[in-house]
Amino acid sequence: MKWFKRIAFVLGALIAVLAVLPFFISLNDYIPQIEQAVSARLGEPVKISNLRAAVLPLPHVTVDGITVGKSGDVKVGKVTVTPVLSSLFDTPKVIKSMEIDGLVLTQKAIDKIPVWTKSEAKPGAPQQPQQVTVQSIRLDDALVRLDKTSFGPFDARIRLDAKNEPEEASITTRDGKLKIDVRPGKSNYLIDASAKSWKLPAGPAIYFDELTIKGVATLGDASFSQIAARLYGGTVNGKASVSWRKGLQLQGNLAVSGVELKPLVPLLAPGRNMSGKLDAKPVFSTSAAGAAQLANAMRLETPFNVSNGVLHGVDIQKAATSLIKQGASGGETRFEELSGHLAMDRGAYRFTQIRITSGSLAANGNVSISPQKELSGRVNAEVKAAGASASVPLNVTGTLDSPLLYPSGGTVAGAAVGTAILGPGLGTSVGAKVGGWAEGLFGTKEEKKK
Repeated sequence: MKWFKRIAFVLGALIAVLAVLPFFISLNDYIPQIEQAVSARLGEPVKISNLRAAVLPLPHVTVDGITVGKSGDVKVGKVTVTPVLSSLFDTPKVIKSMEIDGLVLTQKAIDKIPVWTKSEAKPGAPQQPQQVTVQSIRLDDALVRLDKTSFGPFDARIRLDAKNEPEEASITTRDGKLKIDVRPGKSNYLIDASAKSWKLPAGPAIYFDELTIKGVATLGDASFSQIAARLYGGTVNGKASVSWRKGLQLQGNLAVSGVELKPLVPLLAPGRNMSGKLDAKPVFSTSAAGAAQLANAMRLETPFNVSNGVLHGVDIQKAATSLIKQGASGGETRFEELSGHLAMDRGAYRFTQIRITSGSLAANGNVSISPQKELSGRVNAEVKAAGASASVPLNVTGTLDSPLLYPSGGTVAGAAVGTAILGPGLGTSVGAKVGGWAEGLFGTKEEKKK
């Protein structure tokens, strides 16, 4: 037994030396050549802090402190590369695994990925065999920093085939709120994503109680046949597709039911306030060179209905009953129902077939919002006063920050004549109705010019 103990002691000592010795053998002399080669391939400056090799538990190389780009567009804390030793003298060289810790990716880096990954082969040239293949990639504590927000930290596991194309992948945020699984199909990838108590990382910070997305994807596009969400007391269901072969293209349709607007509107339109339960069926599409331009290029159409809410910033009934020639601003309009049709195109909004009902007030009309947030349009308010009712046409002007409603010239004149003849109350309402009818029949001077 003594000989066994001696052999075990010698083997243990040898293993310890093999494990520790590489950390004292400097490979940093190779760093300048590696930096130069990678910089030439990416067209960006590349810096590496440290390079070392180790034997245990398997022979591997570790690279520390990697940065890419003048402003550090890509930063990596550590990369551990474990090769298949038997492949080192063959082609292709096979990397058993790449373990990447502390990856930080900025918006600039994401925009440059298509250039960095572009093939150097000339069109029509015979395809060259793979020089290096990677079997698996593991990302731990990765973070994507977008222009105004970030995604992560998250972990990812990716298995690749002999062509370095992904076969399976999974992404899980470290807080466990979002998980995405990608599995191979017949000629595409099957995507299954789910989230709970999760906030959208890009764009408006929309909060999802639950979100489920299922679909298929290729290396150039994706089609999501099932989108289901619970948020703000309501539900959203629909379909969407996205392509990134030439720029970015997004299109789809949704069914929105019972979504409370009060917490949602300030996220979509900062500084605006509105409440009520929304039902809508939006159909949308957008196309742009990059993700940052998608929102500005959005086109959307939908019927909509909002129940039991408040429209802040304007009091339609006050504007219709006071007949202030200079116009009325501020206040709020409470309604039982607000419905209509919305068409949005590249930052411009057009609300048509608007109908508002609320107790003594009923209104209808059309309103447009320019990309500069300027308002224009006409609202016809049916109001009841002193036992009589009158339809008062109101012009809509101003901006979203300061909307203004004022009666048309014919309405003001008619109300004044009616008051003089029949007295306040009945005379004013009858006169306003006659003035509005006359203006609608003959048109205003501005309308004649058109």
